[in-house]
Amino acid sequence: MTEPVRILVVGGGYVGMYTALRLQRQLKAELRSGAVEITVVAPEPYMTYQPFLPEAAAGNISPRHVVVPLRRVLDQCRIVIGEADRIDHARRTATVTTLASPEDGTGAIRLTYDELVLAPGSVSRTLPVPGLADYAIGFKTVEEAIGLRNHVIEQMDIASSTRDPAIRDAALTFVFVGGGYAGVEALAELEDMARYTARYYHNIRPEDLKWILVEASDRILPEVGEEMGRYAIRELRARNIDVRLETRLDSCENRVAVLSDGARFPTRTVVWTAGVKPAPVLAATDLPLTERGRIECTADLRVAGTEHAWAAGDAAAVPDLTSDEKGKECAPNAQHAVRQAKVLAGNIAAAVRGGGFEEYRHKYVGSVASLGLHKGVAHVYGRRLKGYPAWFMHRAYHLSRVPTFNRKARVLAEWTLAGLFKREIVSLGSLEHPRAEFEIAAGGGPPAKGPAPDDD
Repeated sequence: MTEPVRILVVGGGYVGMYTALRLQRQLKAELRSGAVEITVVAPEPYMTYQPFLPEAAAGNISPRHVVVPLRRVLDQCRIVIGEADRIDHARRTATVTTLASPEDGTGAIRLTYDELVLAPGSVSRTLPVPGLADYAIGFKTVEEAIGLRNHVIEQMDIASSTRDPAIRDAALTFVFVGGGYAGVEALAELEDMARYTARYYHNIRPEDLKWILVEASDRILPEVGEEMGRYAIRELRARNIDVRLETRLDSCENRVAVLSDGARFPTRTVVWTAGVKPAPVLAATDLPLTERGRIECTADLRVAGTEHAWAAGDAAAVPDLTSDEKGKECAPNAQHAVRQAKVLAGNIAAAVRGGGFEEYRHKYVGSVASLGLHKGVAHVYGRRLKGYPAWFMHRAYHLSRVPTFNRKARVLAEWTLAGLFKREIVSLGSLEHPRAEFEIAAGGGPPAKGPAPDDD
C-alpha cells in the first residue's frame, strides 16, 4: 500500500487555517481515499480574527465571535494543539510540545511530513524597557483584549472609590505605546467605551480620564497615507487624547511611565503595541532566513532553495511582484496573508498531483482603520474617506473577510443589537481568577494576583 502524502501546517492563524481549509476542498478525493493526510499544529484551538480585537475590547463583539474553532472548520484535518519547538527539514521532522507533554512525562512528540507549510505568524516585539515585562499588557490575543477591557473598567471602579488623589489620577491614566493599527484602534475604541461608561459613575467625568498615545516616528497609521494620518491625529486630539510623536517609552517601573521627552505619568495601565517580530520557531529551523528573521521565499511561496517547504504570511519574506522597487517584500498584514493562502493551497495541491505553480501577485488596494464608534479613516484605491463613511467601510470590509458564514451572521447580529440597545459596561475581571471565591470559602484565602502596587 502506498504511503500517504503527509502535509504539515505549522500555525493556525490566517495562513495556516485558510491554507488547510482550501486544501481540504481541493484535495477532497485524496483525503477521502487516504492518499493525503493534513496535520495542523497550532498553540490554540482557534484562529483569532485580529482586526476585531479592538471591537471585542470595547464590548461591541462577543469574544467567542472573534475566534474560529479549528476543529469545526478543519474537520478533515488532524489538529494538534501545541508549540512547534524545532523543525529539521533535512529529516522532515518537527518537534512539538503538546498540552499533554508536561502531564504524561513523555516530553515533546515528533511529527514526520512530506510537505511543510510554515505559517506560525508573529509575536509582539518588545524592547528592554525597564518595568515593561512587569506592568505592561500586549494587544495581540483575544485574552489580552478582554483582559484590557476588564482592566479599564476596574480602574474606573478604583478611581471612583478611592480617597487618594494620586491613586485616582494613576487609575484614570492610560498609556498606549505604538501608533500602528493595533495601538490606535485599541485606544480609540476603549476611549469611546470609557467615555460612555463614565456617565454611570457619580464622581467621574469623561475629561477626568487621561489617554496618551506614544509613537516613535513622526506619524501614525502610515498604511492609510500621510493626509489621513494627520486627520486621525486631529480627530484623536479633539477628543482630548494626548498624541506624542517622535517619542519613546523609556521606563514604566513602579507604575510610572517615563517618556523620552521628559514627561512622567503615574499610571496603572501601559499597553504595548509597538510592532511584531517573527515567531521564535523560525530560528529553530534549518531553513534560510532574511536579516529580519523571516523565511526567505520565492514568488510562488516556496522556501528559497528548498524542496517541499512553503511559507506565507507574517513569517515569510515574499517578493512583491507588483512593486517597481527592487527587492521589496509584501507587507506582513492580513490583506496579503489571506490572499497568499489561496495561492499557497493551489500550489501545494499542484505539488501533490503534479502541475505548475502560480506566483503570488497582489497590488495593495489600501487600508481602513476605525477610530471608535462611527469614526474612521480609509485610503482605498486612491480614494480618501474619513468619519462615518470610513467607519462603515471598515466594518463592511472586515465582515466580508471574517471566516465562515456562521461568524459573519453572529457578528452582524451583534452589531444590529448594539445599535438598538445601550452598551454593556460590565467588567468580568473575576474570570481571570475563577477559583478565587471557592478558595476563600474553602479557607485557603484569595489567590495571589501578582506583586502588589506600591500605591495601594
